[in-house]
Amino acid sequence: MEVISFVALAAGLIIGLGALGACVGIGIMGSKYLESAARQPELMGELQTKMFLLVGLIDASFIIGTGVALWFATANPFLGQLAAIAAK
Repeated sequence: MEVISFVALAAGLIIGLGALGACVGIGIMGSKYLESAARQPELMGELQTKMFLLVGLIDASFIIGTGVALWFATANPFLGQLAAIAAK
């Protein structure tokens, strides 16, 4: 049953790397927002709206990845194929 261990490893990698990518992306975007707001304070409201929209999209992609990883970890579609092969 090494399929289960590989699925657990893949789910951990999906969640871990997704979280790492989201955190790094939001950190870089936040620093660029502060840079641009310091250069042109009159655009701060418009930039803030765009930044929060992008933060939501970045978090949504991470949460979708987490959902897919948890779906594979709990209702693994590969185990059904493995059971069908073993029954033959």
